[in-house]
Amino acid sequence: QVQVVESGGGLVQAGGSLRLSCAAVGRIFSGSNVDWYRQAPGKQRELVASITELGATLYSESAKGRFIISRDNAKNTVYLNMSSLKPEDTAVYYCNTAFLALRNNWGQGTQVTVSS
Repeated sequence: QVQVVESGGGLVQAGGSLRLSCAAVGRIFSGSNVDWYRQAPGKQRELVASITELGATLYSESAKGRFIISRDNAKNTVYLNMSSLKPEDTAVYYCNTAFLALRNNWGQGTQVTVSS
């Protein structure tokens, strides 16, 4: 049973911005860190950003200075604001908690395509 729903992806030109949303089914984010991952064609899924329940954040080197992760605990939703997008950011973006990831329970993801 899918527990998260990602949305907000699309086609954007290099240098543009997108805001991704990750909505939880129920309160599965409560008390948990939430992570954004991405998977480009032919590559392994990689961690992009992470946020604790209290709002502490962590970013990959490629995301630092360009992406901002945030969460609205009242809405059980986590966001990823992406700016200064590059063609190498093209990927399917997923969000998850460690609990669900360990059980291989993933949402459908949202496609981000950055054109040069």
